Order: sequence, then structure tokens, then C-alpha cells
Amino acid sequence: MSDLLARLRERGWRMTSQRRVVAEVLDGDHVHLTADEVHARAAQRLPEISRATVYNTLGELVSLGEVMEVSTDGRARRYDPNAHHPHQHLVCSGCGTIRDVHPTGSPLADLPAEERFGFTLSGVEVTYRGLCPACA
Repeated sequence: MSDLLARLRERGWRMTSQRRVVAEVLDGDHVHLTADEVHARAAQRLPEISRATVYNTLGELVSLGEVMEVSTDGRARRYDPNAHHPHQHLVCSGCGTIRDVHPTGSPLADLPAEERFGFTLSGVEVTYRGLCPACA
């Protein structure tokens, strides 16, 4: 389970009812929803929430570093609340489902020194692709 709500409370983030419902929708394992999906789920809990409020809240959460924006193959951007837990993504080439995966080893350490061209590495993004059971 993601700890998004706890992290936001610790930061003292002003938790309006709209912000709270967006954070609740995003909180959980393997959550990679589009902004429209976040809005649809939030509106089930708080019917008066506007699409603009959802987009603004997502933008703020990304700016704070509490949510990651994930973009794969030109599909709609998705929002990942597991911003503080190192992981990679497994993406279905058919339906676009995204799952968090935790491969062993360190992708940063796996790049040999002669392939770094003098760069000081600060991060790495690895995306695994394949077909999910439903699409296979």
C-alpha cells in the first residue's frame, strides 16, 4: 500500500475535501490512473469535484514530488503515488496496464563506468514490456 496520505499529513499539506478525495483515489499498490480516471473515481465520492480541481491537485502532487507522472508509448499520462519507493514498471503492450515491479540489483550500478561518459548518475528509468494474461 502506498503511504501517500500519511506523507501528505506529515508535510502539513492543507487537506481540503477535494484534495483528500484525490489523494484517497491515488493511494494504493499498483495505482497508475489517468487524470480522467482519477476524476471519475473522485466524483463517485465527491460529486461536486471539478475536472480542473483534479488536474490542479495532480499537478501540485507531482511538483511536491509526492506523485510521479508516468508516460508510456504516447498513451495518456498516468499518476503513480509510489514516488518514495524505488521500483520499475511492467507495461502491457496490448492494453497499457502498468504494474510496479522490484527487480533485484541496482540499474544504476549495472551501467559500466566506461559507458557513463563522465556523467554523474542521479537516476535511471527501466520499463519492462510484454503482454498481460488478458492480452496474451
